[in-house]
Order: sequence, then structure tokens, then C-alpha cells
Amino acid sequence: MLPQPFFLFYFSFMSQCIIDPVRANGEPILPMTGILAVNPADASGFCGLAKRFGLNAHALFNAKLLSNDVFFLAGPAVGAPMAAICLEKLIALGTRRIVVYGWCGSLSPRLAAGALFVPNAGVSEEGTSSHYQDGGEGRHDEAFRMQLVDAFAREGCPTTQGRIWTTDAVYRETREKVERYGGQGVLAVDMEYTALSAVAAFRGVSLAAVMLVSDELYHRQWAPRFHRKQFRTASKRILDRLCTLLHTGKLS
Repeated sequence: MLPQPFFLFYFSFMSQCIIDPVRANGEPILPMTGILAVNPADASGFCGLAKRFGLNAHALFNAKLLSNDVFFLAGPAVGAPMAAICLEKLIALGTRRIVVYGWCGSLSPRLAAGALFVPNAGVSEEGTSSHYQDGGEGRHDEAFRMQLVDAFAREGCPTTQGRIWTTDAVYRETREKVERYGGQGVLAVDMEYTALSAVAAFRGVSLAAVMLVSDELYHRQWAPRFHRKQFRTASKRILDRLCTLLHTGKLS
């Protein structure tokens, strides 16, 4: 039988990751707070936001990373694996408070398309968060989430809070699952939130998310709204508002 100290050392050694996220020479040191905008449709407006807020461009895998001395803007990063990789790198570059902005589908008539949703818990059906299970609780997540809710309320933009279902398989959002999760009080579905929350908890940083409801899944027929010009304009407006809140220190 192996002595306990040796067993603990061996277990610790075998649990160590081979590849760690690090800041390489020449890479930026990011501000403490910033935005990870996961949706590709919103990335089309990054250039205008960069000019408006004086953001400088950096490399971030196949995404964009823009920053000034006050906040950063990164994305897109669709799906749990890519979003988690980007978040790991952003943390390695120095960020400690991340606002996730994206879209979500509604599972309930309580949450109409075009509404703003702030998840406060999640049901994971993605494959990334299970690798971060032992991370413990994130730092000040609830307080940071309420700062985000309050900041939007002061801007005249009410939000709805609730649980979200995160899945990798967007084309396997079955009627049975929509009804089951909706019946359990889960209000929305997305592809990144639970994975990002798990990474944040593991790394000891704060993360909150705000999402624009892009489609309604609870009807007999799926009701998408994200293709509408009015919706795309509203999404760009929300991202602009988030940048303004961070740039002016109204959310920090």
C-alpha cells in the first residue's frame, strides 16, 4: 500500500494540466473589466466601437480583441469550447470581471423576443464545464450580476433574471427538452453560459451575462426574430450601451 503523502503527491501531479493559459511576450495586459460578445453578428460593429472608444486591436485566436485603458471588447466565440478558450486567455491577460453579451432563445411566454435576460443559474448540457467542476464558487458573481442589472435599470432597460439551459447541440433542442426545462422554470437556452461560468469559478474571477432574446421556442412552431433588421439594430444598441457603461465607469 502506498504511503498517503506519496499518494497525494501523485494525485496532485497527475491532475496538473499540461498546457496552461499564459500571457506571452508582446501580448497586452488587459483592463480588469471587459466584454466577451459571443455572437458573430455583433462583431460586425466592432470597428465602429473601436473608433468611438479608442480601442486598440490585438490577436485572440480566430476572434477579435480590442482594448483601451478602461475596458476591453472580445469576440465572437460561438459555443462552449471556443468561448471557454477565449475566456481562459482573457483571464491570463489580466481581466478579472467579464460581462458576457449574446443572444438566447426563450422557453417561456414570460420571456418575449427582444427582451433582455440575465441568467442567475444554469443547466449544463455542454461538454466543457464538467472539466472545471472542482473550481468552487466564483468571486462576487452575484454582486457583479446585480451591478449589471442595476446599470441597465438606470438606463431604462429592465431585465428578467432566471435559469438558463446551455447546450452544444443547437439542432437537438427537442420539443421534449423545451417543455421539460420550461416546466421546471428554466427560461432560456444558449450555447456558452454554463461553460463560461465554470471557467470563471475555477479561475476565481467574476462573470455576469446579459442576453437579448432572439427567438421563441415554446410555440408549436419555432419563432425566430434574429433575422429581422429591427432585432439586429437593437443588439448593436445593447452592445454599444455596455461599452458606454464600462467606458464611463457606470459598471465596474
